[in-house]
Amino acid sequence: MVVIDLSEIGKRIRKARLSQGFTQQDLADRCGFTKSLLSKIENGQTASAVATLSKIADHLKTPLAWFLEENREEHLVLSPQNKRTSKIGSKEMGYLYETLANRSRFSKIEPVLVTVPLDIDTTEPFTHPEEEFIYIVSGAIVLYYDGDKHILEEGDTAYFSGSKPHIFLPHGDQEAKVLSVFIQPST
Repeated sequence: MVVIDLSEIGKRIRKARLSQGFTQQDLADRCGFTKSLLSKIENGQTASAVATLSKIADHLKTPLAWFLEENREEHLVLSPQNKRTSKIGSKEMGYLYETLANRSRFSKIEPVLVTVPLDIDTTEPFTHPEEEFIYIVSGAIVLYYDGDKHILEEGDTAYFSGSKPHIFLPHGDQEAKVLSVFIQPST
């Protein structure tokens, strides 16, 4: 497993921000956090919560996975398990993410394998602009969606709008693996 470098995520955020003509202050104001925090993220000095990265991605109109992936192939993308290197995450982020197809940042779908650890620190629901399809590969989760609680076990699926507050937390005594597919809304 290769953990993606925080400074690489920061460089990609900076590149996307500059390509759209935003100053750090512009983007920080739009996202609702301080310029200092954005500067630390861009300089690789701090790990960001998924909700923070999601807000940045939303305001830059860029898929979250684009900040996390290494390869940006446009056509055929093969991702053998032993070659995937974009596994990221930390307790601060809450989940471990592994991008399954390093597609163009303009791709309409982003498949990700999410590991939900038992000792997750993040419990605050978040939103994102994409629709989301999840398939429980192993273990079980509690999906909190728009104030309601749903227990999903191995083999169960859910499809929902990311615009409503949601989070999935572990359920039971083992970590869960969730195939999550983010689908960009049509513009």
